[in-house]
Amino acid sequence: MAQRFDVAIVGAGAAGLFCAGVAGQLGLSVLLIDHADKLAEKVRISGGGRCNFTNREAGPANFLSENPAFCRSALARYTPRDFIGLVQRHRIAWHEKHKGQLFCDESSDDIIGMLVRECEAGGVTRWQPCSVAAVRSSAPGFELDTSNGPVRAGRLVVATGGLSIPKIGATDWGYRLAKQFGHRVVEPRPALVPLTFDAGQWAPFAQLSGVSLEVDVRTGEGRARGRFLEDLLFTHRGLSGPAILQISSYWKPGTAITLDLAPGHDLDEALREAKAHSKKKLANELAAWLPARLAEAWSGALGTLAERPVPEVKDKDLAGLAASLQRWSLVPTGTEGWKKAEVTAGGVDTRELSSQSLESRRMPGLHFIGEVVDVTGWLGGYNFQWAWASASACARSMAADTAPVSSH
Repeated sequence: MAQRFDVAIVGAGAAGLFCAGVAGQLGLSVLLIDHADKLAEKVRISGGGRCNFTNREAGPANFLSENPAFCRSALARYTPRDFIGLVQRHRIAWHEKHKGQLFCDESSDDIIGMLVRECEAGGVTRWQPCSVAAVRSSAPGFELDTSNGPVRAGRLVVATGGLSIPKIGATDWGYRLAKQFGHRVVEPRPALVPLTFDAGQWAPFAQLSGVSLEVDVRTGEGRARGRFLEDLLFTHRGLSGPAILQISSYWKPGTAITLDLAPGHDLDEALREAKAHSKKKLANELAAWLPARLAEAWSGALGTLAERPVPEVKDKDLAGLAASLQRWSLVPTGTEGWKKAEVTAGGVDTRELSSQSLESRRMPGLHFIGEVVDVTGWLGGYNFQWAWASASACARSMAADTAPVSSH
C-alpha cells in the first residue's frame, strides 16, 4: 500500500530542505527524500565550513541563465533580508565579509540545524538514505518507487542539485527525470571552477604556484560578457582564486580571458615616469607593481631587456611591457572539472517552467528548484540565495494551489 503525501521532494540539500519546511508549515503533508547517507553535505562544506549563506547584494544581475529574466520573480519575493531574519530568529551568530558575503560565526552545521528544525516545525517526513528507482505520472499526481516502498504524491519537487563535487553524492538524477517528462536540459558544465592550461604553455608560470594578487579579469562579448575585480591565485596547472572562479562561469572553451595584473594603475605612464628619475633595472622596477615572484618570472620572459636600467629602455618597449601586463590574454585549455567546481551551470531549461511557481509547463504538479535549473549565481552566497528564493516560491505556490487532504 502506497503512503500518500501532498508533496514529495527529492533532494535534501539547501533548496529541498527549505522548500520542505516552508510547505509543511503552510499545511501540506511533505515527504523529503535523499539518497545520500549524510544530510546537506554541500551546505556543510560551503564557505570553508562556515556556510556563505547569502549575499546582501543578491539580485538578478548576479545570475547567469539562457533565460536571464527568469530568476527575477523568485528573488524579488524572497530576499536576503528575509533569510537573515530567519537566521536571527534561530539565534545563529553571523558576520559579513567583503562584498556583501554573509557567513556563520561558528559552523555550517548551524544552518543545517536551522533547516531541520524548520522541517520539524512543519511535520515533514524525512527518508534518508532512500533512493527513488522510478517516477510515474498518475492522476492526480505522481507515483514513486522508493527503497522505502511506494509513494503517491499530488506534487513532485526535484531539488537534486547539479553535478559538482561527485564525491559527496552529486548525480544526474534530476536531469534524467526532467528529460523523462519532456524537458530540455541546457548542457551542464562546471562553474565557479579553476581554469587549466596546456603544460607546455604553463611551464613558465607553474613555479608561481601560491602567488596571489588582485586582478581585473574579463571574457566574452555582449550579454555573455563577464568582468570581475577579485584576487587571482596561480596554481601548478593554471589559475584559481575568486577572480578565476567568477570568470569561469562566463568562459567558453576555445576563447580567451584577459587579465589586468595592475588594476587601477596606468603602467605605461608609471614606467615612463620612472624612466625620468629611476636608475633601477627594469626587472626591479616591475617589483614595485607585482608580487616579487611574478615580477621575476615576467622579467625572465623579457630576456636582456629586464636587466637594463629603466632610462635606457625605449618608450615603445615600456608601452609594450605595460600592455602585456594590463592586457594579458590567454586561452585556457579546460577546467579542473566537476571535482573542483563549486556549482553547475546549465540545467533544466527555465523557459519550460513558471517563474512564479517553478512548476513545469509540460507536466502539471512537477516542480524544479535550486541548482538543478538553469540559473547560476556568482561566487559569494548568491547560489544559496537562489536556493532559498526558488524553494520559497515553489512552496508558497503549492500551498496556495493545494487543498491538503492526504495524511501520513
